Amino acid sequence: QVQLVESGGGLVQAGGSLRLSCAASGLDFSVYIMEWYRQAPGGQRELVASIAKDGSAYYTGSLKGRFTISRDNAKNTVYLQMNNLKPEDTAVYYCDARLGIRDLWGKGTLVTVAS
Repeated sequence: QVQLVESGGGLVQAGGSLRLSCAASGLDFSVYIMEWYRQAPGGQRELVASIAKDGSAYYTGSLKGRFTISRDNAKNTVYLQMNNLKPEDTAVYYCDARLGIRDLWGKGTLVTVAS
């Protein structure tokens, strides 16, 4: 069965850091584009970052420089390093595996940034 499991969320003070992980199973991880989305309370799900199988990465413009996406194909895991967190980063963060138009989603991990 395909499964994406996010971890690493929690409560952090503004200016702090968190490292999110997404462990994938049941799919050929190395061929998928891996992405992080987030959804703030009452908001829409928005793309945070994506990373292709070769490691090339894309970031939402406002987050580039604070967030770093990486992947370890040997461990079937994608990471999101989040630095200098701000209260507006508070959201549920979701992991997405995409191949073409197919999307596979995790259940999310909550990140709360206190002011």
